[in-house]
This record gives sequence, C-alpha cells and structure tokens, in this order.
Amino acid sequence: MSERWKPNVTVAALIDKVVDGEQRFLLVEEHTAEGLRLNNPAGHLNPGESLLQGVAREVLEETGCVFVPTQLVGIYLSRVYRQGAGEDITYLRFAFAGTASAAQPGWVLDDGIVRAVWMTVPEIRASAHRHRNPLLLRGIEDHLAGKRFPLSLLTTDPSVFAPEIKA
Repeated sequence: MSERWKPNVTVAALIDKVVDGEQRFLLVEEHTAEGLRLNNPAGHLNPGESLLQGVAREVLEETGCVFVPTQLVGIYLSRVYRQGAGEDITYLRFAFAGTASAAQPGWVLDDGIVRAVWMTVPEIRASAHRHRNPLLLRGIEDHLAGKRFPLSLLTTDPSVFAPEIKA
C-alpha cells in the first residue's frame, strides 16, 4: 500500500494600512535556508486549530500584533521541488485580509523572525528576489485587485476544534 499524500496547510495574513498617503503591507523578515527572506506573517496550521485561529496565532507570534481576519483573499496550491535537496512539498495556503493592532510592547518575536516591517507595494515588488515564495506577492496583488470572500465560505466543525482564540 502506498503512503497517502497530504499537502501542508498554511495560513497567511495580508495586513495593510495607509501611512503618509501610501498603502503599506506588514511583512516579516526571517531567516531561511536560503538566507534572509521576506514573507507575509504566515505559517503552518497546528493540529486542533481552525484556519482563523491559526492565522491569528501566526500573526501574533511573528509580529506581536493581534490580528482579526475579516475576509478570505484566496486559497493557493503550490509546490516546492528541489531535486538536489530531495524536497517535493505541496502547500495549500489560505490568505486572509483583516485588521491588526499595534505590536504589543516588549513582545518577543518567534524564532527566526528578525523583524516586522511595513513596506509599500513598489518596495515589495522591487524586492521579489528576497521573497520567501511567490505567494507573498500573488496574495498582495489579489488583495489590491479587490479579491475578497466572506469568512462564511469556511466551515469548521466546532465539535473537533478548540474554541476561538479571544484577543
């Protein structure tokens, strides 16, 4: 019997605000095997948590901000294949738009995260060579194009998941 294939489920936050008349997005700069990279606040869904709990947790861990998802921007299927490294990983990423508080004073960022940074769209586009993956920019472009879906699109069976995180 062959092993059953399962994609890695990840969640990502698309958090924007206007500063001095320019739209900026909150990104994180993090250490990776390929060096210092930029990414949306994002990560793997943990066992026993809903998609909304997962994205709120990831934003808090990586930025110190309390995130409230308000809309689903997109669901993305991607594959990372590195023959030399023996990697062949499929990711199923759920990207959410929402609001975030200011960073909590004294918050210690997750291991590997160097800093949280607000960047303009031109800065993000110009730094594509530093993106952890192409979905960073794809999600932002979809957000800018107005792609939004209600959270009611997602269904979580409450009998098997922990209660929602209270911020």
